[in-house]
Amino acid sequence: MTDEFDDVWRRDRRRVLDVAYRMLGSVTDAEEAVQEAFLRLARQGLGDLADARGWLITTTARICLDRLRAEKTRSAYVGPWLPEPVVDLPGGGPDPADRITMDDSVRMALLIMLESLSPAERTAFVLHDVFGLSFTEVGDVVGRAPAACRQLASRARRHLHGRPRFQVDSALRRRVTERFVAACRNGNLDELVAVLDPEVTGEFDSAGLIPGAPLAAVTGSDEVARTLAATFIGVPAVFEVADVNAAPGVLVRLGSRVVTVISLEISDGRVAVLHAVGNPAKLSRLNRPARTQDQAPG
Repeated sequence: MTDEFDDVWRRDRRRVLDVAYRMLGSVTDAEEAVQEAFLRLARQGLGDLADARGWLITTTARICLDRLRAEKTRSAYVGPWLPEPVVDLPGGGPDPADRITMDDSVRMALLIMLESLSPAERTAFVLHDVFGLSFTEVGDVVGRAPAACRQLASRARRHLHGRPRFQVDSALRRRVTERFVAACRNGNLDELVAVLDPEVTGEFDSAGLIPGAPLAAVTGSDEVARTLAATFIGVPAVFEVADVNAAPGVLVRLGSRVVTVISLEISDGRVAVLHAVGNPAKLSRLNRPARTQDQAPG
């Protein structure tokens, strides 16, 4: 393996991983797609390749598009499907090159809505609107003319236009999240109700693997609070404030293992939307031993 290839791995891996995660909504699948793209580059060799990063982004996007087209419908999934969470772990985490960049394009609400787009629409939106690729470059990925790719992105934008957006001062978000965590720690149902918006919506992704976990969205502060209480109160769980998909969130641990990740959307000083991921497969990355990503594949 050449030093030049290793330099490309260290310099460009994070950007390519960012593209793959936004296309797939899964860190695990995104890592596999990026690994495959770098293996293809290793087999091909850098040679006279003028833009290794552009080649990697295009190749990774094609791999992701193929996965999206081959993917079985989410209707077979038991209960709500939520993206695999991206967490800024308290006290540090993976090497910076192995981290998804946190911005509005990884918010849970947007990733969930991206699931409703066709694979081609999602690809056009992510590559053009999020990463700024030209429609000619998008066309190279989806196999369509630039004008057709412009229409794909336009349809995606119209579909996403009504997505909820919660612009909240970061200090207020932190205070509300800490109130939520304190209510969970104290097992105080009244405090939980008070920190929730009366019309709050909560979803819990357990893939049907956690007994008693709701298999449909729960609405209303009383119902959401009772669901949280039934799940966590009386359990020797540890609650930690953390950034989850560029929004305030909570890690729930039993012993050393993360058992649930909760992303919160806050409006008017209360929790308006709650997305909780408890599917063990989607948390395995948070629970595996630290590993280095400095070495390129080959």
